[in-house]
Amino acid sequence: MAEHGDDAAAEADPFDAFRQTAALPRDVLVLSIAMFAFSLGFQMTSRYLPQYLLALGATPFIVGLYGTVGNIIGAVYPYPGGAISDRIGSRSALTLFGILSTLGFLFWLVAPLVGPIDVVGVTIEPWLWIFVGLFLAQAWKSLGLGATFAIVKQSVPDTQLARGFASTETFRRTAFLLGPAGAAGLLFFGGGEILPGFLYVLAVATVFGAVATAIQHFRYDASEDTIGDEFAGLDQIRRDLRDLPDALRPLLVADTLVRFANGMVYVFFIVVVTEVLQVDVTLFGVYLSPEVFFGALLSIEMVVALLSMYPVARLAERTGLKPVVAIGFAVYAIFPVLLVFAPADPLVVGLLFAFSGLRFAGLPAHKALIVGPAERDAGGRVTGAYYLLRNTIVIPSAALGGALWQAVSPEVAFTLASAIGVVGTGYFLLVGSEFEAYR
Repeated sequence: MAEHGDDAAAEADPFDAFRQTAALPRDVLVLSIAMFAFSLGFQMTSRYLPQYLLALGATPFIVGLYGTVGNIIGAVYPYPGGAISDRIGSRSALTLFGILSTLGFLFWLVAPLVGPIDVVGVTIEPWLWIFVGLFLAQAWKSLGLGATFAIVKQSVPDTQLARGFASTETFRRTAFLLGPAGAAGLLFFGGGEILPGFLYVLAVATVFGAVATAIQHFRYDASEDTIGDEFAGLDQIRRDLRDLPDALRPLLVADTLVRFANGMVYVFFIVVVTEVLQVDVTLFGVYLSPEVFFGALLSIEMVVALLSMYPVARLAERTGLKPVVAIGFAVYAIFPVLLVFAPADPLVVGLLFAFSGLRFAGLPAHKALIVGPAERDAGGRVTGAYYLLRNTIVIPSAALGGALWQAVSPEVAFTLASAIGVVGTGYFLLVGSEFEAYR
């Protein structure tokens, strides 16, 4: 692992993640393959699940509640994940999480086949199984967030943190590009409708999960792995929250506002495209339904993200992290209102999703600004505390967005979300701090 001063050896490269894959130790390579496979499964399914819920009879408020449950999981899973890893060991924990995630995909797959069930006068609707599956499917993602930040923090110089995160994000988000594209292809094969087309997507995701779990169980050697050995329970969490660097506090406030705004409407992006705007397109004589076109939009978004992250991270070394992070916040903030009031024109909507991809351009700089002020050996704990606090506050956002959608209108929900996001962006511009290494 490179030391802080080894600038030449440690210089971040956007293609490092691809070039180094063949040279990785076997256990690290196996985990990288598993991470890619599960990310692919998640990205093929997660953005379509709100539309799937509606197809199973859920209301917009239920869709918002689904987003809020996802927020809860994102906030609370990492710490129990570390505790379980401490108790049963990394290899067993990863296998357990892989099995649970694969079962989650399977629950989503069989939900339409079950139908309503009457239990002592109460009807259990098929969409309820999507919530059960959500608790399972997210299990594999419960490890690694803090560790990823800490590894980058320790591996590259402070002046290249944004580039370091751009390198890791480029590898991970390749699955974010391939997943929606694969989902769109399977939906097209299934007739272009969410049912039965999405069932093909879920079947493929289930296979990915099963294969990744088997590979990591039988090929991964974690005999020297010490992940989770220092977990100290709730007292450690309280200390980490209390000891967050002062420089992070304005960023945390602004980030929480922006993410709360995005959380209000994120799960409804597919509903706007497929049901509000009903955007479809015919390309070279091939008809793409709104559901298939949405997959293409996600791929457009991620192409822009992948092409922009590394150049913008390099730009941050000249402009500082703060302006780049602010641009990302601004894209988060104004995209919802632009989308909900957009004309039902595939070119306009495509350009909007390309614009949305620019929010990822600021992500490496954002991560660098989070972990930069931390002490060199405390990056993981600082990151974990930051995300725990932010994600906990964001929990009710999707339920609020769903309630506004159902009780008032989609336009009101999306406009309020953009207003909150603009407030967060403005606060960051006025109060946010620059990381000293980038001044």
